[in-house]
Amino acid sequence: MDIERLAGHLDDARRHGREVERLTLEAPDLDLPQAYRVMDAGIALRVARGERVIGLKMGLTSEAKRRQMSLDAPIYGVLTDAMEVRGTFRLRGTLHPKIEPEIAFRFARRLRGAPDRAGVLAACTGVGPALEILDSRYRDFKYFSLPDVVADNASSSHVVLPERWVEVEGGDLSSVELVMSIDGTPRQRATGAAISGDPVLSVVQLCALLATRGRSLPAGSVVLAGAATVAEQLVAGMEVRLDAGWLGSTSVRIEP
Repeated sequence: MDIERLAGHLDDARRHGREVERLTLEAPDLDLPQAYRVMDAGIALRVARGERVIGLKMGLTSEAKRRQMSLDAPIYGVLTDAMEVRGTFRLRGTLHPKIEPEIAFRFARRLRGAPDRAGVLAACTGVGPALEILDSRYRDFKYFSLPDVVADNASSSHVVLPERWVEVEGGDLSSVELVMSIDGTPRQRATGAAISGDPVLSVVQLCALLATRGRSLPAGSVVLAGAATVAEQLVAGMEVRLDAGWLGSTSVRIEP
């Protein structure tokens, strides 16, 4: 398996905004461990060009999202500073841009091994509402396998992080109502429980995934716990807002 070549193929497609066929058509033996290596190699190319890793994202943590993508297990991807969006997101160069509501965590301390829920909360310095923008490089953005998704950095494109981070302070994240509105009209609604039953447990799952690869969550990381609902297609002119009760809100305007 030529990991570097596959990573370069996807990286070139991302940088030039062009569709490619899913990797498993060319490399049908691509498995999940190899796919994570392709993802790592792709991120290494971006770091070499000056990007900085700021955290990780969980994917396929909600039943709604797994049904939408016809996939059945949580995965993770990488966030870099170049992926952060503030105020406005421009569609130029995108292929299949979609947006979904998330809960984000920020961690002061490194999380290694298999921390429990209390350990995750003890290391957390803030939570808040976030929006993840997805954009697969694959033709049609569906009908592909878990290794295909992982190799393409779990389809992650950009992220709108919380405008304000708040302390958990014993708050129940599973009962927080997330309402994603487009142009003032609510389009997707769920509670935090849609994310792995409890968003904190999504971080526990992430640490377990990292441990299987001999890795840990670095200090200072931001983590997206996973989408609470299905994603909405983006078009120019949209105003997307996520309200999340006591966690606050965040928003983004979509431009051509």
